[in-house]
Amino acid sequence: MPARPPRGVRPPTMDEVAAAAGVSRATVSRVINNAPTVEAKIRERVQRAISATGYVVNSAARTLVTRRTGSVALVISEPEQREYDSSFLNRIFTDPFFGRITAGAQSALRPHDVHLVILPTDSSDHHQVVRYLRQGHVDGVLLISSHDEDPLPEQVHALGIPAVMSARPAAAIPASFVHTDQRLGARLAAEHLIRRGCTRLATVSGPLDMPAGQERLDGFRSFLQRRGLADVPCVEGDFTRAGGEDAARRLLAEHPGVDGLFVANDLMAEGAMLVLHDLGRRVPDDVAVIGFDDSSAALACRPPLTTVRQPVEEMAAEMAELLLAHIADPDRLPRSVSFQPTLVIRGSA
Repeated sequence: MPARPPRGVRPPTMDEVAAAAGVSRATVSRVINNAPTVEAKIRERVQRAISATGYVVNSAARTLVTRRTGSVALVISEPEQREYDSSFLNRIFTDPFFGRITAGAQSALRPHDVHLVILPTDSSDHHQVVRYLRQGHVDGVLLISSHDEDPLPEQVHALGIPAVMSARPAAAIPASFVHTDQRLGARLAAEHLIRRGCTRLATVSGPLDMPAGQERLDGFRSFLQRRGLADVPCVEGDFTRAGGEDAARRLLAEHPGVDGLFVANDLMAEGAMLVLHDLGRRVPDDVAVIGFDDSSAALACRPPLTTVRQPVEEMAAEMAELLLAHIADPDRLPRSVSFQPTLVIRGSA
């Protein structure tokens, strides 16, 4: 980045940039405001002149011209306060899933000089987020909403601000979204456990008031039912490591003979493997374990966790690209993009 001019030294002006580049002041303005009518060679010449002169764009002035802030919001929505072992904010910033979303979105936004504002919210402060968005602080919204009853997707849509959802919205609103075939991912886990010769299968599900929790459980059980395994034990978890530990302890107390375990995310699988270790059950010799997500938690497990990969970074980057397209063209029709899960085989199964 160009160094800030020393105190008392007049900062370079747009006219000086124009003179250095050999173009008009209006051309410099069009380059700064990302006008599509500027030829690539001229744009590059102006950008070199900006760098050489140390010119700093006046963001407030550019916002007045373009009516854009150069920022988008990543809203991570929880519809209601929950009594988890850790607070909502603590879970948001320690769960690798959300870190991967942020990284993926940033990778797509950074080349466009668009900044990401992260807004975690639950039902206690939904109104504050809606007010912030209504005031025009951002140009668009990437909305991570994981519950069918969450009112925020409809509230954001009502604002008329460009928005892209992380999954198919439950409400009948026209919105772009990305999604993964969760049932297919769970079926891949079931198929692998059967191929390994497991016959006494069980699962720790995600929260069953969340579509991801419901679909992963349904995909796992549906495949096994077709194979003649109709009664697959299940204990509901909460997508946290501690929740997975607690659910696995309860599950194994009731069904100690389990030899194949599907856990609906990697954090819970890490907790479940701690319980198996405490019980003297070897992974994978006594119990094969498969998780879901392929997050950093999968590599932290011992042995490393076999897991269903959903390409979270790629999905978040696609969300950001869709949002940039909607910001550039507010009349653009909504579209959906589907991603396919894959099984990553490691040492646990």
